[in-house]
Amino acid sequence: MEEKRLKNWQKMTPVGRIFHSLGIFILKRKMGQLFALFFRTIASLFASNHNFRNDSRNIILQTFFTGIEIFPPLFTVATLFGTVTIIEVISLTGKMGMSDFVGNLMVVALIRELGPILTAFLIAGRTGSSLTTYIGGMVINSEVDALATMGINPIRYLVMPSVIGGTIATIIMNIIFSSSAIGAGFLVTKGIIFITGNAPNVQITWSYLSAEILKALTLPDFVFAIVKPLVFGIIITTNACYQALNIQRDIRQVPKATSRSVITSFLYVVLADVVLSAFYLISYMQNLSMMI
Repeated sequence: MEEKRLKNWQKMTPVGRIFHSLGIFILKRKMGQLFALFFRTIASLFASNHNFRNDSRNIILQTFFTGIEIFPPLFTVATLFGTVTIIEVISLTGKMGMSDFVGNLMVVALIRELGPILTAFLIAGRTGSSLTTYIGGMVINSEVDALATMGINPIRYLVMPSVIGGTIATIIMNIIFSSSAIGAGFLVTKGIIFITGNAPNVQITWSYLSAEILKALTLPDFVFAIVKPLVFGIIITTNACYQALNIQRDIRQVPKATSRSVITSFLYVVLADVVLSAFYLISYMQNLSMMI
């Protein structure tokens, strides 16, 4: 086995060796442990001491905590981002004579790419940090050890509801973000046009905007509207719980673990988005060639 690895290593280019070493480093240090925690969480669902009522209650509470309480800032960000996107897209395509690409640009910006990313960032900053602080405090106060002493699986009691409830809420909030960005963004755009006397020089109606977006939507868009937030939600909640469970027994480590949870969640979400967005690469190249 070692000889085979040595031969494969010798066949690699210097750049290949760098990326190979980097991948092994990441897997050994973080990613492998994150995957292990996620699979332990899934395995806890099939434990013999299954209590459906308590599990359902905890999952619902976590879904409420993640989704409902983050709605005001998420709606505000979605509305402002949607307004800016609508004005910029309409202005840009109008000046360049590419009105046929309005729907495509709106779908790419609000539904495919930046919508899921911004939703994930908001949830990572709010829910991910809160989870790390909450569970990390329990670890420092030996409450997690007390749960294990009483025969309660900490993974089942703490991590499983957080991962499932947080992931469900991420999917729901991603749909709400995209809908709010388009709907509320359009209303704010019309308000700006009315108040400023059409200072942005934008001509737009709801029937035109909605028709263009619906025409640009494809079946993969609906699939990835579920798949992307599903992956992002799992990453954020699993990473938050991982950072909390591996915290050092020092109260001063809680803010460090919280900030580390948010930063690493951002990194993992962007990496996952790059991998998932590779599906659209051919389509993007075709659209770019048509525009050129």
